[in-house]
Amino acid sequence: MPRAVHVLAFGIFAMVSSEFLVAGLMPQMAEGLDVSVSQIGYLITAFAVAMSVGGPVLSLALLRVPPRDALLGLFALFLVGNVLAATAVNYPVMLAARIVTGVAAQAFFGVALSLAATLTGPAERGRASARVMNGLMLGTLLGLPMATLIGERFGWRAAFWAISVLTLLAAAATLRGVPARAVTAERPDVRRELTVFRRPAVWWAFATSTLIIGATFAAFSYVNPVMTEITGFSSGTVPLLLVAYGAATVLGNLVVGRLADRYTVPVQVVGVLANAGFLAGLALLAHVPVPAVALLLGIGLVGVTMNPAMIVRAQRAGDAGLLLNTAHASFITLGVILGSLLGGLAIEAHGLRAPLWLGAGLAVLALGTLLVECTPAARARRAVAAAPSPASTQADAAPVDAAPVEAGAPGPESR
Repeated sequence: MPRAVHVLAFGIFAMVSSEFLVAGLMPQMAEGLDVSVSQIGYLITAFAVAMSVGGPVLSLALLRVPPRDALLGLFALFLVGNVLAATAVNYPVMLAARIVTGVAAQAFFGVALSLAATLTGPAERGRASARVMNGLMLGTLLGLPMATLIGERFGWRAAFWAISVLTLLAAAATLRGVPARAVTAERPDVRRELTVFRRPAVWWAFATSTLIIGATFAAFSYVNPVMTEITGFSSGTVPLLLVAYGAATVLGNLVVGRLADRYTVPVQVVGVLANAGFLAGLALLAHVPVPAVALLLGIGLVGVTMNPAMIVRAQRAGDAGLLLNTAHASFITLGVILGSLLGGLAIEAHGLRAPLWLGAGLAVLALGTLLVECTPAARARRAVAAAPSPASTQADAAPVDAAPVEAGAPGPESR
């Protein structure tokens, strides 16, 4: 696997650590900004809306920009948003900061996934996506607990400053580890990339991704108050629970990444069924510590870890271009919006268990969107998509780095 793929994962790690930070510091931020916990939850929604709407627009502007230059520019914008959050004097300023960081993060996801597809062949795109998305899982495992711990010890503003430093480190790694000019099979063309959105299979894939992530975030957005107010854990225990949850997502991502290329739809069906059961179980048993922790870990194993399979499905339905990847990421983020927004409304109406039941319901809906892929026509379509045309085979056959290979140096096949 090219080194650049791992560097891209580091960038995702920085982005996700900031995105999830709010979920880990809800009570502290609510007190510091003099607002309710549900209003802090809406910051997650605002971040997600900015990603969904602003990310694709920004990606259009970056379509002809060399990938590394685009990534560095997005790091700069992301840094501005985090500094603004660290110095926010009131809720509106914090809201603006989350919008800025959300737009930058979404475009970064699109560029990173497209570049990973460019640097690897079609048969390895599931694994490459899993490697890049390891940044998401490690953000849950390490970034979120780290930010939560810093926020609890030194104040929530310090957590945003820490993310700012992490952003600078990721930008430096990108400058050194990502090729200055990544070779692509074709010159980017807006009209060509837009044509894939005419395919119904693309929209079914987007719908599934939205509902899978929505089901997970209905619970995860409010894991702190659920675990402290219902289960009875202290606020100091929450970072440890988040570490365990993050470890489960890393393990799940490794497994799904291995299966995504060959069993794209079946792995999602199994994951969605398991997630629905875990979410419903947590809603019933949140007041009992041991089952509650076990069910939380189960959600970590089969929730956001479906990302590699979701990405492969969307790319096979359409292509691996920047616009499709960014649009798909927008629909994934739409799931965050549905989960956090509807979850907040459910809490206000029915209490802290309500978003868990909501998540189980969204998982059942996700299963319905997957059933369309089990028809004979859908299987035939996937078979055609899996067989590249002769014209594209040569372009996609091997991973490519922009840097020339010196005589006697190992080529891409040796990585």
